[in-house]
Amino acid sequence: MKNFNLLMVKCLLLITISAFAQQTNKNRLSKIESDSLAIAYSKTTNIVFPFAIKSVDRGSQDVLVQKVKGLENILMIKAAQQGFVQTNLTVVTADGQLYSFVLKYDEHCPQLNLILNKTKSEAQEIYFSSGTGNEENIQKYSKLAFYDKKKLRGEKENKYDIQFQLSGIFIRDDVMYYRINITNNSKINYDVDQLRFFIRDNKKVKRTASQEIEIVPVYILNNVATIDGESENTFVFAFPKFTIPEQKYLAMQLMEKNGGRHVELHVNNKKLVQVTVLPKL
Repeated sequence: MKNFNLLMVKCLLLITISAFAQQTNKNRLSKIESDSLAIAYSKTTNIVFPFAIKSVDRGSQDVLVQKVKGLENILMIKAAQQGFVQTNLTVVTADGQLYSFVLKYDEHCPQLNLILNKTKSEAQEIYFSSGTGNEENIQKYSKLAFYDKKKLRGEKENKYDIQFQLSGIFIRDDVMYYRINITNNSKINYDVDQLRFFIRDNKKVKRTASQEIEIVPVYILNNVATIDGESENTFVFAFPKFTIPEQKYLAMQLMEKNGGRHVELHVNNKKLVQVTVLPKL
């Protein structure tokens, strides 16, 4: 009888431990809340994520999704079927975060343009298609370049009360960071149409495809669309590592939207010698 009672105690103890272990495992799960998102058949919804999109899964074929061509952190969504049954959407970004959305149909009042994890005071950050690796590190190194106190001298152009200046060149892990200051000394707001970079021949001949190569950034920090009158803005452009060949120069082209205050700055290969290596994170 004593042996039977001892056996029963042992069995009860094992059951209790097993139940406790299962309960402990359950407590480790934390719920990821889903956001509700209204989309339409005749309109496109755009979502800007804080990091590049790595994976997208839609719960139904009644929903169409795609990344913006050439950009890595903007997702376009619309209904493929009018009045579809409520479904869901799951997105994973380069920093390992998972975002969950419950999608519902609303043709009259869809949500059109959304930015995740951004406040109104923050400038929008854009991630371009890239093979340079970790986007989170590129963002962090861009901020290091933004706040670095070392300044490049002599590389600036003044025109139409607009000062266009290259204030720093930095590098880390085969990514170069160009820090650019634009100062609007006029009283008229400057709407940026485009800020582009080209490798060009020194020879003044008619431009051809072989004589002009555009250098496309993989990330832009502090990317604003308007520089108010009597104010300034500092951008950081991240590029895959490049050099400027002999007999060529880097042209930085600033164009005004619906205006004529265009400014261009030229940089030769000698300036790259002044590049600053950013400290490792």
